[in-house]
Amino acid sequence: MILFGESLNVISTKIGKAFKERDPKPIQEEALFQKEKGMDYIDINLGPAKKDGHELMPWVVEVVQEVVDDIPLLLDTSNIDAIAAALKKCKLTPIVNSIMCRPERYEKMLPMTAEAGAEFVALLWGPEGLPRDENERAALCVELLYTANEAGIPNEKIWVDGIVTPVNIQQPQAISLMEFQGMLQDIAPGARSTCGLSNISNGPPEHLRPILNQTFMVMLQKYGMESVIADPLDDQLISIARGERQDIVDLIYGIMDDEVPDMDSLAKELQDYAKTANVILGKSLYSDSWLEL
Repeated sequence: MILFGESLNVISTKIGKAFKERDPKPIQEEALFQKEKGMDYIDINLGPAKKDGHELMPWVVEVVQEVVDDIPLLLDTSNIDAIAAALKKCKLTPIVNSIMCRPERYEKMLPMTAEAGAEFVALLWGPEGLPRDENERAALCVELLYTANEAGIPNEKIWVDGIVTPVNIQQPQAISLMEFQGMLQDIAPGARSTCGLSNISNGPPEHLRPILNQTFMVMLQKYGMESVIADPLDDQLISIARGERQDIVDLIYGIMDDEVPDMDSLAKELQDYAKTANVILGKSLYSDSWLEL
């Protein structure tokens, strides 16, 4: 599993302050930390950055590349001018994160992405917002990738993001995303795939977030997910992504294939993964106490 580090983000108090004050030290420390943790890409997330994004994003790119110039970057902001300015500063092929399936967005962003030779995340958020099911995801995917191909961007440079939603309020969407992921190569041969993994746990208590993220990553992997935007602080997730916990993967895959594990024979750690998989699959009702049941 390819890992995109998510924590160089304006919502972080420390990083947000560094962005605002143009203080390179916390930004560079975070970039070096992500490199140490083995992140394959670093996501630079400025949020809307409406006021000064066109100046801030290229500055952050240069600040990061002063200390880490061998890891490619994701350029993550809704400010199109900020993306355009930053594309000119990247030493390695960047990924534009992201381009929505909305004409007012992709008609501006696809040409500049193609001109820069960059890759991009195709976010399947359409004119009506979140797609309702895997079929709507497929329709949005076809529209956006066809338009990208027409602009000169091949499927191999496109990372499709079918959108992860919180399991505690939109549990059926987790299954819909997996179903769509299984359809992707038939819809768009050669296309890459990614997702904002931590959205699955956005809302549940903080101590439950890691196991939700880890479990859903494994489930998506079974359906062909190639990468995730994830927390570089989560050592267990990194270990699983690097193939070091095959026991966890085998257990979750088995549950997805309708195998029923003997819970009494499992260590507490594996019991927790089994319970979490059943919650995501809708075999158990969600509650904040699912691990205690």
